[in-house]
Amino acid sequence: MVSQCTVDGCVTSWETQEKFNWHARCSSACMGSTQTIGTQFESVRVEAPARLHLGFMDLNGNLGRRFGSLGLTLDGIATEIEVRPCRTLQVEGGPASTQVRVLTCAASLIEKLGLPRGVHINIHRAIPDHVGLGSGTQLALAIATGLSYLYGIGLQTRRMANLMSRGSRSGIGIGAFDTGGFILDGGCGDVNAPPPVIMQTAFPENWRLLLIFDEQGSGLHGKDEKEAFRTLPVFPEDQAAQLCRLVMMQVLPALAEQDCERFSGAIGRLQQVVGDHFAPAQSGRFASPAVTQVLDWLVEQQVYGIGQSSWGPTGFAIVDSQSCADALLQAGVERFGDNPGLRFMICRARNHGSRIETFRKTALRAAM
Repeated sequence: MVSQCTVDGCVTSWETQEKFNWHARCSSACMGSTQTIGTQFESVRVEAPARLHLGFMDLNGNLGRRFGSLGLTLDGIATEIEVRPCRTLQVEGGPASTQVRVLTCAASLIEKLGLPRGVHINIHRAIPDHVGLGSGTQLALAIATGLSYLYGIGLQTRRMANLMSRGSRSGIGIGAFDTGGFILDGGCGDVNAPPPVIMQTAFPENWRLLLIFDEQGSGLHGKDEKEAFRTLPVFPEDQAAQLCRLVMMQVLPALAEQDCERFSGAIGRLQQVVGDHFAPAQSGRFASPAVTQVLDWLVEQQVYGIGQSSWGPTGFAIVDSQSCADALLQAGVERFGDNPGLRFMICRARNHGSRIETFRKTALRAAM
């Protein structure tokens, strides 16, 4: 695959396996353009955290609102980009698939906002695509935030998401970007806008998440995801009522009281119900057979707060301490080490949202 960027009317191409050394050829054009664009900052750096989507409360929707999501912001996995003024739209760094998404997203936003100039975007790191960690929403919000700060537009996060057609079913990614922590949204109503975040709270600092990655798989996305939602059967009203009661009377009180056993058990039960509803679309309660094996094994170890984030294939387990997570990771690697596609990671929740750094022209030039 060959990607392209245009600099002063010339097309510069690069092979995706190279280290994108075209930046050196383009830098003079970009630095020169900062003299003419009326921006306050030389550059803006945005870090947008990954999130777990823990499930839906009401897939029935007969009360006038549908979905209603629970989610958790993750520490240690994030998309990080840096934007600066440029005469044209240019992208540097990161995998080829992410570069294409960045180019598409940035071009669309520049057109919608009527910005007269382009932008140079450096991808420092990126949440993996289509593994259930919210890569698309966080990338879109990071780009929109960078442009908003760079050009002094002052966009709110929900407005950004709406402009980029993100958060159509879930507000968890927006909440993770804004505040972090544990998030609950109110589902989709009649208004054409992302679901409102109705609750956010800190997640216990000592609790841990064991993440299980299937690096040979990917979750449903794009047209396949839309088709899955279109063809799934109607979710039973009594099950929606049970899940709402489960969240209200077990998940939230257990979180407030830092009762990991009750909290994780309730999340595990919600995952069973929602996963079985989505089974026709993803060939089982969970999308990845390899991750399913690990999750079944975790239940045998009496770890019940297990599930899949969004469409997967990433699985998770909630435990009450670092030592417990360490022991499970070691045992999991020993038990499933013969599967090269499986990878384990321990992380904690992130109780703050995105990180935004601005660099003023005077400060940078004084340091040069």
